[in-house]
Amino acid sequence: MTHIKLIILACFVVSFVHPCLAQQTTTVPGFYDQVKVMSDTDSTSKLQVSSIHITGNKKTKNYIILREIPFKQGDSLIAGHLSAILEQTRSQVYNINLFSEVTITPVMNSAHTITVNVIVREKWYIYPTPQFQLVDRNFNDWWKTYNADFSRVIYGVKFVHYNFSGRSDQLRIYLLNGYARNISFSYIAPYSNAKLTEGFRISAGYTQNREIPYKTTYDNQLKNFKKTGFIRNVLSVSASYQLRRGFFKRHLFTAGYSYVNLNDSIIDPLYNPNYFNSSRSSKGIVDLSYNFSYSNTDNVNYPLKGTVYGLGVLKRGFGISGGVNMLSVSAVYVKYLPHKKNWYSVFNLYSKLILPFKQPYINQRSIGYSDFYLRGLEYYVIDGVAAAVAKYTLKKKLFSFRIKMPFRIKAIPYVPFTFFAKTYGDAGYSYIQKQFDTRLNNRFLYSGGFGIDVLSLYDVNINFEYSFNQLGENGLFLHSKIGF
Repeated sequence: MTHIKLIILACFVVSFVHPCLAQQTTTVPGFYDQVKVMSDTDSTSKLQVSSIHITGNKKTKNYIILREIPFKQGDSLIAGHLSAILEQTRSQVYNINLFSEVTITPVMNSAHTITVNVIVREKWYIYPTPQFQLVDRNFNDWWKTYNADFSRVIYGVKFVHYNFSGRSDQLRIYLLNGYARNISFSYIAPYSNAKLTEGFRISAGYTQNREIPYKTTYDNQLKNFKKTGFIRNVLSVSASYQLRRGFFKRHLFTAGYSYVNLNDSIIDPLYNPNYFNSSRSSKGIVDLSYNFSYSNTDNVNYPLKGTVYGLGVLKRGFGISGGVNMLSVSAVYVKYLPHKKNWYSVFNLYSKLILPFKQPYINQRSIGYSDFYLRGLEYYVIDGVAAAVAKYTLKKKLFSFRIKMPFRIKAIPYVPFTFFAKTYGDAGYSYIQKQFDTRLNNRFLYSGGFGIDVLSLYDVNINFEYSFNQLGENGLFLHSKIGF
C-alpha cells in the first residue's frame, strides 16, 4: 500500500505540471553599445519611440498589451534609462499572465529614434480538464491525518478559458462530485470600459458537503461532523467592481450573499452551539468587502524582485454584534530583494483583526488557512480574532535547464526547470478569547527549516520543505502553486 501511495503522490505532483518561467529580454547586438555612447556624451540624450510593433498574439488584443507598456508611440525616453525601462516593460507585459515568454527588442532607426518590438508567446488558454481535488485543508493534512484516503477526494470536470474574448477575461465552470459536490461559474472581465481602467466579476455556485469542521480542539485539530448524506448546502452569488487606473494599484469592491443550511445536530450543545452564534441551523449571510492591492514585481507568480502590499476590509451582516456580524481588517506586505551571485531574500508580513472579539465559530478562522500559516505547523489550525505572521526566506538559485518537447507543440516547444535552495524562519501569534483558548493560542509561535523550490512550465511552483517547530516536531511538507 505504501508503494501505491508513493506512485499516487508522484502522479499528484505531475498533475500540477499540466498548465514557463522562461522570460527573455533580448536586443539587437550592439544596440546598447550605441545607446551607451550617446549617454556617455550626454546623460540626458533622448530617443523618440517612432513605433511599437507587437507580434505573436493571435488571441490577445493589441490594446491589452499596450495598456501595460509605460510609454506610447511618440514618447521620448532618456537613453541612459532605456535598459531599465524596457526591463520594466517586459515584467509588466509578462505579468498579464497570458504569455509564457515576452521578448522586448529595441531597434535604432536613426540617431534619435527607435522602434520597440514586443514579441510574445501565448499560453494555452482553454482547459477542459478532469479534476482531482482534496476535501482537506492541504495535501499534507490529507496525506498524514487521513492516511491518503481516496474516499476524501472530489472529482469532476473544470472548464476554464483564461482569455475568453482576448481582453484577459476569464470564464470558469466547475462540475464536481465525490466527497463534496459543486456546480459553479464565474466570469472576470478586468477591462470593461474604453479606457481599460474598470472591470467587473460575477459568480454563482451551489455546494454540498458530506463533512465539515464544526469545532477546533484544544490540540488545534479540526473536529469534523459527518453523517450519511450531505450535511451542509450552500447557495452563493457575488458581484465585484474593479478599478485600476495605473499599472500597479487595484481597488476591488464586492457584494456577496450566501445561504447556508446545516444539519440541525451541528448547532446542538453536544457539538457546537457557537457555530453560527444562533439557535437556527440555516443562515443568510451578506458580505460587503473592499480590497486594495499594490503589486510591482518582476514575475507575478514567482517574484525575485519587487514589492507587494494590500489591505482588505470585510463587513459581514448589517448589525454591530451578535449572530454572524463582524468587521474584519487584514493587511499584507511582501518585499522581494535580489542579492549578488543569485541570492535572494523574501520578507512576508500578514495580519488580521476581527471586531467585536466575540465571534461565532465560522468567523474565527486565522492561522492555518491559505498563505496565513507557519511552515512547520501545517497540521494545526489556530483560530483567532487578532493574528499576525512574519516569514523570512533566504534562497539561492542553483541551476536551470530546458527539456525539448518530443512532439512539436508550438505553444510549448520545451519544458523549463529552475531550482532554488532555501532556508527560512517564521513567527506568529493568534489571540482568541479565553473560552476558546487552545494549546497554540495566545502564545508566541515560531518555526524554521530548509527546502527546494522547483519552477516549471507556466510558472508551476512546487516546494519541498523540511520544517521544524517549537513543539519539537519536524517533517517533510509539500506545497504547490500554479500560475495559471
